[in-house]
Amino acid sequence: MTSKHWALVGGAVACLSVSTVDAAPWTTVGDAYERHQLQKRADSGSLNHTVTTWPVMKDSVGMARNNGLSAGLAISGSTENEFITDYASAESQEGMLAARAEYDANWWAAGINAQLVANPSDDDAARLDGSYLALFPGNWVLGAGAVERWWGPGWQSSLILSNNARPAPGVWLSRHRETPFETPWLSWLGPWQITATVSQLEGEREVADPLLVGFRGTFRPIEGLDIGLTRTFIFGGDGRSASFSTFWDAFAGNDNPRDAAEDPSNQLGAVDVRYGFEIGEQTASIYGQMMGEDEAGGFPSRKSWLLGADATTSLWGREQRWYLEGADTLADNLFGSPMEDIAYEHRVYRTGYRYKGRNLAASIDSDSQILTLGYFDFLSDGNTIGASVSYVDFTGNPPSRVTVPDSDVTYFYSSRDQAVMLFGGFWEFGTEYGKVRLSGQIAEDKIAVRSRELDQWSLSARWSYGF
Repeated sequence: MTSKHWALVGGAVACLSVSTVDAAPWTTVGDAYERHQLQKRADSGSLNHTVTTWPVMKDSVGMARNNGLSAGLAISGSTENEFITDYASAESQEGMLAARAEYDANWWAAGINAQLVANPSDDDAARLDGSYLALFPGNWVLGAGAVERWWGPGWQSSLILSNNARPAPGVWLSRHRETPFETPWLSWLGPWQITATVSQLEGEREVADPLLVGFRGTFRPIEGLDIGLTRTFIFGGDGRSASFSTFWDAFAGNDNPRDAAEDPSNQLGAVDVRYGFEIGEQTASIYGQMMGEDEAGGFPSRKSWLLGADATTSLWGREQRWYLEGADTLADNLFGSPMEDIAYEHRVYRTGYRYKGRNLAASIDSDSQILTLGYFDFLSDGNTIGASVSYVDFTGNPPSRVTVPDSDVTYFYSSRDQAVMLFGGFWEFGTEYGKVRLSGQIAEDKIAVRSRELDQWSLSARWSYGF
């Protein structure tokens, strides 16, 4: 970032910011403290609710909604785009100015969030990420917009859908409250949630303008045990069928022909399990996620894995959450014979399981491994400190791995074999004039992505205020 850009950011920071109050009727993906509190309540038995599908409806977990009108402004800047992201990461662009307005009227809610970005990594200077319109008929939520999601129990990664990529615009349907079935035949499932989404991907792809479809169901048959089942697939687009029969075959896994030209969809499936429990006055959990490409015998095949554990502590008069998590996206590497160029790739949709240059799921992208020790410290004044150290082993595949039709977009996948230690951290704190987030990341070596080498370190700043 040039001195001129930093001067512009500094001048704008003096008078602008993003809201410190979340006015949406659901929780904010990326808010570590909000997620920590809900998981601790669920693991201690005081909240009977699943905690692996984010965002969560506030009404469903007893959180107050901010009815009426709210608004805010924002400014942020970064010296470098971060490659490896996690649940609590904020988008890192050279400069971003945003303005939002939201209204919550109980049975409906709407929000407009407009952003202007300086030198964007995906060549989109004007954005509406985070904008939405939602209706709440009965116990359902029907929405349209671009809302961030995180499907799975991991803190560092989700193997199926995360906030690593920008949210693609689309429509969705989900339950409002996770009330159990009343019939004895199904009441054993306990609290349950189901979400269905259809999103529009970009035109600058090997197959332009395809649809991304997602289905996720979670249930809690016993206290502390969350089970999630997820199905996603990319289909349709320029010159490809988007008929109902093609949709159904992709959903059911009945479309894996030997002839690549006849393959109508890029489908993924995932199963995840999280078990949370009390340890004295604290809580802990163990969790895992399996993602498979394609289908064999009705189950996902060519598997990638994520395993982890987290725990809470109360030290120095405040709360903490620790996690240890590993993920491997080299298909069948953990149990079986490794298969390169499989995870998140496809023989027809050759831009892969990506949107605007970033993987829709794990930030390490395909054929890579990561092991992370992470920590959040939630201070008594509402401030948050986060830190992590990761060992990342990238496998850079040949150029044929993915087709990139837009040279102005930076694609964040490793272009060479390398292993690096990566250190990251952030500090969020409130001031009289709004909320500040300072973050940084440093790697022991430069990481090569498709079109360039990233700097070894990055520093970001964000100032936010709402009214």
